[in-house]
Amino acid sequence: MNRLFGGRSNEPKPNLNDAINSIEERVSSIDVKLTKVNTELSTYQQKLSRMRDGPAKNAVKQKAMKLLKQRKQLEAQKDQLESQSWNMSQASMTTDNLKNTMITVSAMKSANKELKKTYGKIDIDKIESLQDEMLDLIDKSNELQDSLAQSYDVPDDISESELDAELDALGEEMDFDAELGESNGLPSYLQNNDELPTFVDDEQEKKEEVAA
Repeated sequence: MNRLFGGRSNEPKPNLNDAINSIEERVSSIDVKLTKVNTELSTYQQKLSRMRDGPAKNAVKQKAMKLLKQRKQLEAQKDQLESQSWNMSQASMTTDNLKNTMITVSAMKSANKELKKTYGKIDIDKIESLQDEMLDLIDKSNELQDSLAQSYDVPDDISESELDAELDALGEEMDFDAELGESNGLPSYLQNNDELPTFVDDEQEKKEEVAA
């Protein structure tokens, strides 16, 4: 009934890859026929090289001519099929490229949509304000650290002339003490004192005696 009234067939429609495979099979079949024809032509060529001119040789030539025409026809068919296969391969590659392009475009649209949702929730002004606050806090922290690191009652800079003067004065003082000690024969802390040095314990005992 479907054949009579042109009903739809349930058989799947052939695609480009199926058509290419079918053409390649036909090309392979033609190659087999060409190999057979070339073998026969080679045989006739050997026969003709050994035969003398005459009706028998002419008959072999006629057979060789038919095989040669057949080979040309087969080669023409092969060229045509190979051209068809090439065109179909190009069409298949173009189709695959278009499919890949559509997939890429679809992925880009989805990614763009997600990016818009994500960045739509971000407030640039709040981020800038937060960044400014962080910078202010960092500056205040640096100022606090600098303040704590300051040295008290210590001059910031001492020149070399001041250093030399202080060292010279210290050296002169040490020399003077040494000369004075040598002249008196006593240490500097005993000079100009008739009594021994007073210690803390002695002073405490004297205070207790006075109190008593």
